[in-house]
Amino acid sequence: MPGTPIFDRLAALLRDKVPVALATVLDGPRAGAKLLVHRLGAGEVEVQGTLGDDDLDRVVARDSLGELAAGRSGVRHYGEHGEAREEAVRVFIEAFAAPPRMLLFGAVDFTLALVRVAKVLGYRVTVCDAREVFATSQRFPLADEVVVGWPDRLLADVGPELRRRDAICVLTHDVKFDVPAIVAALQTSVGYIGVMGSRRTHKDRLERLVEAGVTDEEMARLRSPIGLDIGARTPEETAISIVSEIIALRTGRSTRALSDTDGPIHGRDTG
Repeated sequence: MPGTPIFDRLAALLRDKVPVALATVLDGPRAGAKLLVHRLGAGEVEVQGTLGDDDLDRVVARDSLGELAAGRSGVRHYGEHGEAREEAVRVFIEAFAAPPRMLLFGAVDFTLALVRVAKVLGYRVTVCDAREVFATSQRFPLADEVVVGWPDRLLADVGPELRRRDAICVLTHDVKFDVPAIVAALQTSVGYIGVMGSRRTHKDRLERLVEAGVTDEEMARLRSPIGLDIGARTPEETAISIVSEIIALRTGRSTRALSDTDGPIHGRDTG
């Protein structure tokens, strides 16, 4: 209840606009018990309270961070010690955070696939393209927003709101479109900037970015060619490759990105 240490801490975090999750036992040995979870930065996590068991606390804290990353709330089921596939304990995890944003520049077939995958992961998705005939809500019904316009102009409006949880993907091959988009994206605090294109396209694009005044330090933020090296060929496989790289970058896990490898960026069938 309000006035307890957990609720006092929750109120303070909300006042500071810090994303935080509150887990509450709905059914189980300690119904009503609460666990407060939020990230401190640099991989550290603050956990306050207990659900009555150290292992249950550990598993629920982990799941709370996942819900927090997606900006969504939900009910989870566990064993008394956090076991999966058991229903002795029912926990409601409430995430006090807006969903992460994903801005997709270029209304192409790859965009359609990426919208679908991103929505499954809880992103608020915006599709932007200057070509009115391609950027329509009929073509991208799952997108939260479809904007007809230039990326740099959109980022001038929403760029200051973007944070490390958010992502920008440039999916065009038009230098008139993608170079201004990249330059504008680099002025934000977004955690992921991915750019589609072959290695040759990437090399040519880097030269144009240098001409536009982009520094080596800024270049290092770009993930291009975009995605992990999983041999993706179809738009759907490429979408999975891209979101996998976003997740890996966010979680700090070691993976092989296309930007860190040599050779063809498209895999070959082995069977």
